[in-house]
Order: sequence, then C-alpha cells, then structure tokens
Amino acid sequence: MSKIFTPTNQIRLTNVAIVRIKKAGKRFEVACYKNKVVSWRNQVEKDIDEVLQTHTVFVNVSKGQVAKKEDLIKAFGIEDQTEICKQILAKGELQVSDKERQSQIDQMFKDIATTVANKCINPELKRPYPITIIEKAMKDAHYSVKPNQTTKVQAMAVIKLLKESDSIPIERAKMRLKVNFGGKEAKKLRDKLKNMESMEIESEEQDGAQITLVFVVDPGLFKEIDGLIKSETKGTGLIEVLSYKEMVLGDEYF
Repeated sequence: MSKIFTPTNQIRLTNVAIVRIKKAGKRFEVACYKNKVVSWRNQVEKDIDEVLQTHTVFVNVSKGQVAKKEDLIKAFGIEDQTEICKQILAKGELQVSDKERQSQIDQMFKDIATTVANKCINPELKRPYPITIIEKAMKDAHYSVKPNQTTKVQAMAVIKLLKESDSIPIERAKMRLKVNFGGKEAKKLRDKLKNMESMEIESEEQDGAQITLVFVVDPGLFKEIDGLIKSETKGTGLIEVLSYKEMVLGDEYF
C-alpha cells in the first residue's frame, strides 16, 4: 500500500480567521483564532498565543503554504516569525465573511459610543448622555468605523467630530485636581495654571510660601499640568486627583 506524503512546506489548519498583508509584491497571511484579532488590536488580549493558531507566516493559509525565509527577510527585514506575525496582526486586513465583518463593525460602533458616553457630558445639563443618544449622533454625523483602529482612538475622533458637527452639545467630563506647591516661583506657577484653557478654580489657599489650588479641568490637560508642576517645582510639588468626572447625577454632584 503506497504512502501519501504531505509536502513539508504545507500546514493544514481548520476553522481559522486569516489576517493578510501585501509587502514587497507578495502576499503574507497569519492564522488566528476567531474573535481574538480585534481583542489583540484593542490591547484587551495581550497573550499572542491566544491569538495565533501557529507562529508561522503563510503565503496561503487555506492551502497550508508556508512563506519562504528569503521572502520574509526581503519584505520585513527580519526572519523572526513571531515578530512578523505581530506586524501582520497590527497592519494586515482581517479576512472575514460579510456577515462577520458587519457584526464586528456593529460591535465596534457600540464600543466607541460607550467610550464616548463614559468620557463626555451634556455641558448644558452637566449630565452624561445615554449610549443610544451618542449612537444616533454618530450616525447623524455619518461616522464610519475603522476596523484597524482601536476603539479608544476612534472615540477621541468621534468626540471631536460631534463637537464640530453640532449634532448635540458635548464636551469632555472634567476631572477635579488638587495641587500644592511652594518656593520662589510659586506665584508664577499659580498664574500659569490659572491661565490654562478650560481651567475652573474652585478654591485657593496660601499658607506662607505654600499655595494650594483645587480646580476642575479637561482630562486631556492632566499630563501637561503634571509636567508643569514637576518641572517648575523640581519634583517638590504635589498633584492629587480628587475625582475623574464632574457631572450631575440627580441632584448631587459626582
């Protein structure tokens, strides 16, 4: 009875999701577990072994055809298959059926709307928007989901789009901070902080050379404020986050 030989450059896989990229005139593919690619791109899943079915780069997953070493080096400049797989995962196109693709886009749309709702408020009422209102505003603004971008990045783009479109009044929910600093440049630093955009001072106390400010500000300015405090006070100033959101819930502030 004759034996059937399988070529050594072929690997058979079943029930896979395929991510494909074209580089240096050639096609490269990786075989992944379904529903894991988006989690990897959103940095929810961090274990590469949970994403890849095999740490192998293919030219055709369906036929089990493995990419040649010289083609990988020419296209990616390296031969480490795991690192190449990561590059393909990050930049490649996920090959799915139309039904699966639409399902993924619908889920990303909801995730983006949820992120926006968590970060923003109606500035007139100081209240958060229901997710359904954000979804409607996104549709009215004709926002299209970008499958290869993280939902966090897209949420920031949506906030900017909604502000520009005037479909609904919206702004980032502010955070409340408390800073304490002193020294010769204390008054100069205080003036710099008070002149920052969107800064709302709630209280100011001075005890000798020490100044304490409590204020609410756009969360996007936190890094700038933190850096300013550290550089101007040479690390002696203190910054404390009192709350991450400033909004009305019922009759109470939160």
